[in-house]
Amino acid sequence: MEDSHQMAVSARDPVMHMHHSTQVSILSAMELIWNLCEIMFIEAAPGKHGRMASQNDIDLSESPAKHENFWNVVTTFVLQGRMNEARQLLSKEANTNPTSMSMCKILDELMRKMPVPSHGGAQTLTEMELKWQHWHEECERFLKDGTFASSPHMETLCKILLGDEKAILEKKDLLTTWYHFLVTRLLYCHPTVKHVELHLYAQSSLDMFLGGESSPEPLDTILLAAFEFDIHQVIKECSIVLSNWWFVAHLTDLLDHCNLLQSHNLYFGSNMREYLLLEYASGLFSHHSLWQLAVDYFDHCPAYGRAYLEHHIERVPLDTEHKALKVLRICEQRLMKEQVRSICKIMAMKAVRNTKPAEMLKPQGQAWGHSFVSRLDCKFLKEYCERGCFSDLDLIDNLGSSMLLSDRLTFLGKYREFHRMYGEKQFLPAAKLLLMLMTARIAPRSFWMTLLTDALPLLEQKEVIFSADQTYELMKCLEDVTAADSKKEKLQVDEAETMKVEMLRLALARNLARAIVKEGTLGEP
Repeated sequence: MEDSHQMAVSARDPVMHMHHSTQVSILSAMELIWNLCEIMFIEAAPGKHGRMASQNDIDLSESPAKHENFWNVVTTFVLQGRMNEARQLLSKEANTNPTSMSMCKILDELMRKMPVPSHGGAQTLTEMELKWQHWHEECERFLKDGTFASSPHMETLCKILLGDEKAILEKKDLLTTWYHFLVTRLLYCHPTVKHVELHLYAQSSLDMFLGGESSPEPLDTILLAAFEFDIHQVIKECSIVLSNWWFVAHLTDLLDHCNLLQSHNLYFGSNMREYLLLEYASGLFSHHSLWQLAVDYFDHCPAYGRAYLEHHIERVPLDTEHKALKVLRICEQRLMKEQVRSICKIMAMKAVRNTKPAEMLKPQGQAWGHSFVSRLDCKFLKEYCERGCFSDLDLIDNLGSSMLLSDRLTFLGKYREFHRMYGEKQFLPAAKLLLMLMTARIAPRSFWMTLLTDALPLLEQKEVIFSADQTYELMKCLEDVTAADSKKEKLQVDEAETMKVEMLRLALARNLARAIVKEGTLGEP
């Protein structure tokens, strides 16, 4: 509130000045309503007030009475019931002005003897009323005797002590608002007022202070409802006037913890506290960063909080990987399995559509789960079959521990290693790795024909690369592939595929013959 006030003062733009001034007014109203509700509904909260008069408002280095604000400050202290501060200033006036010393001492004595209600003390209400009546008669006697006739300021102060409503209203500019007038009026006219009577005095004080000159403001309506102990009306009016669920949600939460809302829940058909918290949290979810706070509010709504969270969490835009991980962690902590699967699916689809998915497959990419991984490796394999190469070699070369996420990622890493060996003319280890990918069932069955085709250049090398046993393994793999294809119903025969199979059979037969001859020659004594 202080920051908004400073910005309003320093703002050169009239629009910004009005904006910050409005914020100050709203925050001031919130503070006022909150404090009044604490006092009326919960317990007395002493020391809560706005800016009050201070001795700093006048310069005491010279004669106080000569200062233009002196009597305004003293009067304000009396209107606020701050007798000690008022007496201190009067003592300075008595010391510097001998002609008024006697009046100051009498007024000081009246202020000192003013009865104060005792909270939790031995004094009964009857005793308090008797003391008040006696003190009131003493003040009235000094006023009628003309003790303060020579000092209009002190005479006015004595009238205020007597609860003279006309004299109090004449200081309307020092009171500023009707509820300040109400406090002063009750303090000096009806100090033992009962709670059930407060709303009557509040309404009459409002009427007297405004005097028909203006209509009550929305804040006045809220305060009157509080004085009537109508909690529901306070919450309802605040919801309308403040146009923000923050205040009513937190005020209602406080009142509910004090067990003050049980009789009011029927207005909403359920817990009013939870209803307002759900509304406030739902609004937070529309904010780009405050949505995370909304999660905590939903957690404290036992009836519908989880349902609301499930509804809203699915609508959080997953703009970045970091944000997606936050949402995923929230869902995992609350065992929201459906939402976890949904988020993983969304991120997997984004990765598949991404032409450069390398950024998505970092260590934290494990959080996307099997769906994410399977879609990525399918993308790579499809891409290789169509182009005959990989576009993201850096990603595959640096899979590291990510290979363990799935068999297909393991295959991708090993297959990339085969191509590297082949490029470096390490034909024997390359051939061994290629055969292992098929016989160990690491490679997808649909990719076997591609692997057998990759074996063709090795089968055609001058040097025998595949041994006889390895060649038999390759032949078996080829037969498995062709047998599986023959079971499928095809309307047309793929001539290119048939030719590829015949080429492989011929190359395997030649390699087998060469391998047998070589191995037989090596086996001779």
